[in-house]
Amino acid sequence: MITLKEYFELIEYKINEGSDYGWTCYGMDVYTISAWNGIHGTGGFSFNCVFDTKDQTVYEVEVCDYTNNRAYRLINPGFKSEYDAEAKSRGEYANQAWDNVDFVDLESTDDFIQKALAIRAGEDYDTRVVIPLDLPDDVCYNLMKMAHERDMTFNDFVGEVVAEYSQKILDAGT
Repeated sequence: MITLKEYFELIEYKINEGSDYGWTCYGMDVYTISAWNGIHGTGGFSFNCVFDTKDQTVYEVEVCDYTNNRAYRLINPGFKSEYDAEAKSRGEYANQAWDNVDFVDLESTDDFIQKALAIRAGEDYDTRVVIPLDLPDDVCYNLMKMAHERDMTFNDFVGEVVAEYSQKILDAGT
């Protein structure tokens, strides 16, 4: 999970506003800070961070890209179930960033940081979500051989396998 120091570096230490966090899922000593460049259209972005004022635990961070109507969020995995439970108990649709834009939940701190840096700089960025995989060596080796046989990079091959498997799961659910 991102640290408060990393968040401050992402926003270049420019905080525009802050307030007590309105939910209790993360505890009672929780505050949210925001950095916004003041633009809601092309070139606009904002960053938000929810953290504990006592021990500095970061619970969630968000980056909103108003140019492309995209919003990314990274929730501390140790507290995701509490967040989801409170959203459900409140009857809230917890994935909405604004209007018709939903958050894309990220699982990798590096993915969040790379997207945030590009959004802040007004640069193009990869909209795919990085999924960390911890594979045993023998499985990695077999996947590398399969990728080589198809003349594909390892990353492209694994992405294709994951997409195909995900589609099978979706198809089985319908």
